Amino acid sequence: MIAFGPIPSRRLGRSLGINNIPPKHCSYACVYCQVGATDRLQIKREHFIPPEQIRAEVEAKLRAVQTVGDRVDYMTFVPDGEPTLDADLGRTIDLLKPLGIKIAVLTNSSLLTDPSLREDLMKADYVSVKLDAASEKVWRTINRPHRRLRFTAMLDAIELFAGMFQGTFATETMLVRGINDDERNITGVKRLLAHLKPSTAYLSIPTRPPAEHWVRPPSPEVLERAYQSWAEVHTSVELLTEYEGNDIGSSGEIEEAILSIASVHPIREDALREILGRTQTDWSVIRELILRGKLLQREYGNKNFFVRNLKH
Repeated sequence: MIAFGPIPSRRLGRSLGINNIPPKHCSYACVYCQVGATDRLQIKREHFIPPEQIRAEVEAKLRAVQTVGDRVDYMTFVPDGEPTLDADLGRTIDLLKPLGIKIAVLTNSSLLTDPSLREDLMKADYVSVKLDAASEKVWRTINRPHRRLRFTAMLDAIELFAGMFQGTFATETMLVRGINDDERNITGVKRLLAHLKPSTAYLSIPTRPPAEHWVRPPSPEVLERAYQSWAEVHTSVELLTEYEGNDIGSSGEIEEAILSIASVHPIREDALREILGRTQTDWSVIRELILRGKLLQREYGNKNFFVRNLKH
């Protein structure tokens, strides 16, 4: 399914997800990725799904959402991989704009060195870039980028884009214990934020099952220290450390809806039970999906999550 949700977003309200990339094409293999391991590490932009097909499926999903009385605040490109690998991203945004809903793109920022991509992203209303590291060494440890990517070139491209973009520009930093939560990296990111001046600098921690089982969030003391440090140079620093809630839209066929959300957004068990309750669906649907190998159960932070098995 291309369009899924809407799901509660800590940044964007009610967000209708757009999955424009097959699993899992990405330029990074982040240790904390909630989608799982990167199957195809790449930096070349490709034509994946025809823009007209994305437009048709998004429009149909919006009609279904409106039918059940739900709302959508943003249409958000947040796929199984890196959304900017889609060579048709700009054309797709053009086709979606007449629907009258703001468009967001959440990117790892690695491909912003491409002028054609920066031009594509200029069409969006909201762009968030990943900023986990202040040095090449930490960047390669936590984000594990494609070997041909260069850290300083990426930072220069982020600065160039931020200075030109007319929409809402935000950054997001994921802190992982023992990887990028030391004082040196926190101070380095602080300097970058002071220079880039995003509308909001989001500070997040892993809250769902990560690609690497050993990934853990920083201590509360370290998180508070990072927040206070960044607040010295930036007036809008927000913590993304809490669960977003269970108000996940479930318009359309329930099995398909669950799988589409779980492919990019691991679903906590209590949220899944709420979805089933609202649609008067028995838990046997979940058991069947697990037996068929389509859904996997994972534990993280003493909570049960359900993740789509992208190999099926």
